[in-house]
Amino acid sequence: MKITLASLLLITGLGQSAWAQKALPKEVPAAAMQRVYEEVKTPYKYGLVLVTDDNQKKMDCPSVFRKNGQWWMTYIIFDGRGYETWLAQSKDLLKWETKGKILSFTDSTDWDTNQKAGYVALQDPKWGGSYEWQPYAGKYWLSYFGGNSRGYEKGVLSISLASTDKDPTTLPTWQRLAKPVLRPDDQDVRWWENHTIYKSSVVWDKSKRTGHPFVMYYNANGDSLNAKRGAERIGMAVSDDMTHWTRYLRNPVLNHHTGITGDAYLQKMDNGLWTMFYFGAFYPGVKGAVNRFACSYDLTHWTDWTGANLIEPSEPYDELFAHKSFVLKHKGVVYHYYCAVNKADQRGIAVATSKDLGKSTVAFIAPPVKKPKEAKK
Repeated sequence: MKITLASLLLITGLGQSAWAQKALPKEVPAAAMQRVYEEVKTPYKYGLVLVTDDNQKKMDCPSVFRKNGQWWMTYIIFDGRGYETWLAQSKDLLKWETKGKILSFTDSTDWDTNQKAGYVALQDPKWGGSYEWQPYAGKYWLSYFGGNSRGYEKGVLSISLASTDKDPTTLPTWQRLAKPVLRPDDQDVRWWENHTIYKSSVVWDKSKRTGHPFVMYYNANGDSLNAKRGAERIGMAVSDDMTHWTRYLRNPVLNHHTGITGDAYLQKMDNGLWTMFYFGAFYPGVKGAVNRFACSYDLTHWTDWTGANLIEPSEPYDELFAHKSFVLKHKGVVYHYYCAVNKADQRGIAVATSKDLGKSTVAFIAPPVKKPKEAKK
C-alpha cells in the first residue's frame, strides 16, 4: 500500500484541518499584540456590580451572555460547603439582579455532590458579536468542575458537562453527565494536571483548526517543586460531540512555571486572531493576582502579552486580587468583568470599561470583625 501524505494524516487523526493550520504563524508579532491591547484595555473602573449578603459567601468567576434581548451572568458562590452556580440579569451591563441557582448542591453520593462551579460553553466567540449562548444538538451546555469533598477546592476536582433543552435563563433543571470527562487520575493524565483540575472554557471552532469542532481550555496543577500546591497551567482538550473529550498535546499551552496561570476565556477578533484572557498570580513580574492575555492564530500556539496588566489591584474593593476575566465589547464600549477581592477577603464581581461610565454605588457589606488575639501567658 502506498502511503501518501493525505492517508498519513487520516491514519494519525490529524485530517486536513490540522494540516491547514501548519501554514499559520506560530508567533503573533509584537505590533499585532499591541493592537489587541489598545482594543481591549479598560482604564476606567466602574466598581462592584454584584456582592454577597453574607461574609461567609465568596462570589467569583463571571460569565456574561445575551439572551432574549437581555444580558445575563453566571457566576459561582462558595459558602463554606463548596461551590454552586448562580444566574443574574441586566438591561445595561452595569446594574445586575440575582435570579437564582442553576447548579446546586445535591445530598447524594454523586461524584459532584458538594462542588458545582459552572461556566457558559459554546458562546458566540466573535469580538463585539452577539454574545449569544449557542445551542448544540438542541441543547445549551455548561462546563463545570465538581467534587464530593466539602471545603474550599478540597479533594479531587474534575471537569464535566451539563446541558438543558430549555431556555437557560429560566432556571431549568440541568442534566449533568453521570461522571467527569476529565479527572486528575485518568490513565492519560499529563504531568501538569495530575493533582487538581479547575475551571474550563469551551469554544466552538467551526473551522476545526484542531481537527475537532469543540475545544476546551482548562487550568490544573500537577508535578512541581512544591508538590503540596504546584503551579497551575492552561492546557487543551478536544471533542466531536461535547460528551467525549480527549486531551490535546502533552504540554500546557500557557505556562509560567510557578504560581497560577488560569481561567482562560476566548474571543475571536475581526482579523481572525484569537485572544485568550486569563489571570496570572504569584510568578515573577506579577504582584498578587491580575488579568492578562495571550493571542493565537491556530488555537494551539499562544503568544503571551508582555506589556501592562489589563486589570490589577488599585481600589479598596480589589486591593488584594483583581482577577478572572470576562471581557466583551458592546456598542463601542469594552466591559471587563472580574473578581474583586479586598484585604478582608470579601469577594464580589466588578467591572472596568473602555469609556468613563461613572461609578457604581454597590459596595461590600461590613467586613467580618476580627477577634482580638489573646495575650500570651
